[in-house]
Amino acid sequence: MTTTTDTRQHSGTPTAGHAHEHSPRMAFAELVPDFYRAMLRLETAAAKDLDPTLHHLVKIRASQINRCAFCIDMHSKDALAEGETVERIVQLSAWEESRHFYTERELAALALTEAVTVLTDGFVPDAVYEEAARHFEETELARLLAGVIAINAWNRIGVTTRMVAGHYTPRTAS
Repeated sequence: MTTTTDTRQHSGTPTAGHAHEHSPRMAFAELVPDFYRAMLRLETAAAKDLDPTLHHLVKIRASQINRCAFCIDMHSKDALAEGETVERIVQLSAWEESRHFYTERELAALALTEAVTVLTDGFVPDAVYEEAARHFEETELARLLAGVIAINAWNRIGVTTRMVAGHYTPRTAS
């Protein structure tokens, strides 16, 4: 049996043996530029006055749950570029068993992120919301919720349009 392999690696260095990279389904931003610009404004508004470290953790965790490889790649690279540790990013997929890597405040945000992202019970449990409210003042909690909602919307765009992971380069701090 013959398989097609892609010789690209995420770093851009050719390496044989990698699976073929899929193509995106559509150029979403080009097809609906007004919507895309509105999403960018939504993201900016959600991030305003929210701790960037916390916001990165939330975006990565929601993206893991939603299996959005493009967003996992992007937000992990951005977090690393801004000083986050590899260890904390790697442990996010098992944060409940790796609680000692995170602050109580971050743990409350991660629990809220999961509850809002996975609405299989049809609601966010009171205990999860109350724990988050204990760690965040009301406006900041609203911003956190806005951030979770925004990344979930981005994940749905990325997964549905099959955005390709591995080619994102983080912006440099100015």
